[in-house]
Amino acid sequence: MLTINSFVLYVEDIHISQVFYSKLFERKVTQLSPTFAAIPMTEGLTLTLKQRDNLSPHSGIRGGGTELSLSVPNRHTLERIYKRWKDLGVEFVQPPATSVYGLNFMAIDPDKHRIRVFINE
Repeated sequence: MLTINSFVLYVEDIHISQVFYSKLFERKVTQLSPTFAAIPMTEGLTLTLKQRDNLSPHSGIRGGGTELSLSVPNRHTLERIYKRWKDLGVEFVQPPATSVYGLNFMAIDPDKHRIRVFINE
C-alpha cells in the first residue's frame, strides 16, 4: 500500500510563502534548498513549498489550483482560528458559513491556493 507523506504547493516566491505558512500554522519551516521548504504538519505528513520557476521537469501551471482541507474539533476552535488568521491579515474568500462541509471558512495564500477549515463532525 502506498502512503502519502507530503503535499507540494508550487509557489511564486518561496520566501513569501514560507513566512505566510509559518505564521498561519505556527510551525517552523525547514529550508531544504533555496527553492524548496518543508513544514511538518502531522505525524508522517509534510506540506512542502517549491519555487515554481525551479521545477524539474518544468510545469506551466500558475496561480493556485490546490485546496488544503483542515479539520478542527468544534465551533470554538474554528472561530478562534478564523479570528487569529484575520488578525494576521490573511485574505478570505469565504467567511464562516454552513455548507455541505458543515461550518467552514476558506482563506487563500499568496499564490491563491485555497485553505478550507471545517468542523470534523
